[in-house]
Amino acid sequence: MLCRLRTRWPRSLRPTSQLLIAGSGPPPAPASCAQPRLPTMWVAASVSAVAPGGVGRWYEALAESAPVRAAEDVLLGAHAALGLPWWGSILLTTATLRGAVTLPLAAYQQYILAKVENLQPEIKNIARHLNQEVAIHARQLGWSKRVSKLTYLKNMRRLVSELYVRDNCHPFKATVLVWIQLPMWIFVSVALRNFCIGAAHSEGISVQEQLASGGVLWFPDLTALDSTWILPVSVGVINLLIVEIFALQKSGMSPFQMYITHFVRVVSVLMIPVAATVPSSVALYWFCSSFMGLSQNLLLRSPGFRQLCRIPPTKSDSDTPYKDLFAAFYAKFISRK
Repeated sequence: MLCRLRTRWPRSLRPTSQLLIAGSGPPPAPASCAQPRLPTMWVAASVSAVAPGGVGRWYEALAESAPVRAAEDVLLGAHAALGLPWWGSILLTTATLRGAVTLPLAAYQQYILAKVENLQPEIKNIARHLNQEVAIHARQLGWSKRVSKLTYLKNMRRLVSELYVRDNCHPFKATVLVWIQLPMWIFVSVALRNFCIGAAHSEGISVQEQLASGGVLWFPDLTALDSTWILPVSVGVINLLIVEIFALQKSGMSPFQMYITHFVRVVSVLMIPVAATVPSSVALYWFCSSFMGLSQNLLLRSPGFRQLCRIPPTKSDSDTPYKDLFAAFYAKFISRK
């Protein structure tokens, strides 16, 4: 009987038999409880192209929105406080935002994913016992294969959810980084573009004039496009590196994870021509943000940093993550024939 599993499972989990025996009809088909780890993603959209009609009105509303105005205030305040040329202010402000906002969220994401990974042996054990008990009840009650499968899925979903509640590690919590990082990326990008076209609300000397002479090296004018394409190509290359690091870390990816990985690769390549259509200040911000994302990804592989952030150790952790990463990269892209 299913109640025999009471002693095998955590006390917080109710016996499966309560749902199997109660009710006369077959349970409804549940949605899958497995949530793939999703890698870090970029939006392949140019904030510089404002088409007439609905898209133009939508972008105008975004450019005038309160979050974009707040991003403008942050950029102006940082520039005034730092006393640096605009290229330096953009670089340091990006590094500060990524370090103060997204790095803690990325560490929290790794914390949740590590706890979910550590639950997998317990989930597999529950699945094995549940499958056996469902088979027993199917023979006793004459269930069809469809009813047996639906019963198994419904109860498995409930039991896994209770495990997530018990350990406070629902996989959806790992997506909080995307919900914060992506809007911040969009708002800062639009704020910089407002500066470049003179649409920002500021006092004193025009920010547009400051940006026109606030560049460095091959992009002295931050309001102009990068005609050399160095910044756009750099953005695409760094984003591809982030994707490949994620792909090298994962072994035996599911078809859905493979699809997402290929999709992000395409987006990373498309970001190159997109970045070539925006002012150099926006392309510089995208480059700094991507570079900080790459550095953040590598930092979160450090055993010492993970221990500092109290990320639980997992079976997939390595004592030499950088050496393993280089070896995997060399084997995949350099040494293969």
